[in-house]
Amino acid sequence: MNFFNQLYLTVFSRFKGRFKQKANTIALYYVSVVEIALLLLLGVFLIKFLDQMKVVVMSGANSWLLFIMTAVFIHFKNWLSYSGRKRRVLNAKLSNKKGLEYSLFMLIVLPVGIIGLALLMLQAL
Repeated sequence: MNFFNQLYLTVFSRFKGRFKQKANTIALYYVSVVEIALLLLLGVFLIKFLDQMKVVVMSGANSWLLFIMTAVFIHFKNWLSYSGRKRRVLNAKLSNKKGLEYSLFMLIVLPVGIIGLALLMLQAL
């Protein structure tokens, strides 16, 4: 089970008791935001690295368009993946393992920290 599946199951199990109908949607959006934030961080790092090396690959507008298209693809992939059979299989695996819980503080800080780091790198240099 990879890191994003563990995050999905943790968020799903945390919100399942409080929001029975919306727990799947909340967990889906959370995992999508974390994956898109990591994509943003990687993209900003590559842009700044290639800028320091004086390599021009594509314009800024094209890179933002590529980021948006990839973000939509990531969310669509997660929607297909976590709304069907895979979610039931992951829930069955969760019943065997009870040690997958992350703290609520870490769940909140993870996407905020990644986005903050990406924006900090974007403003630097």
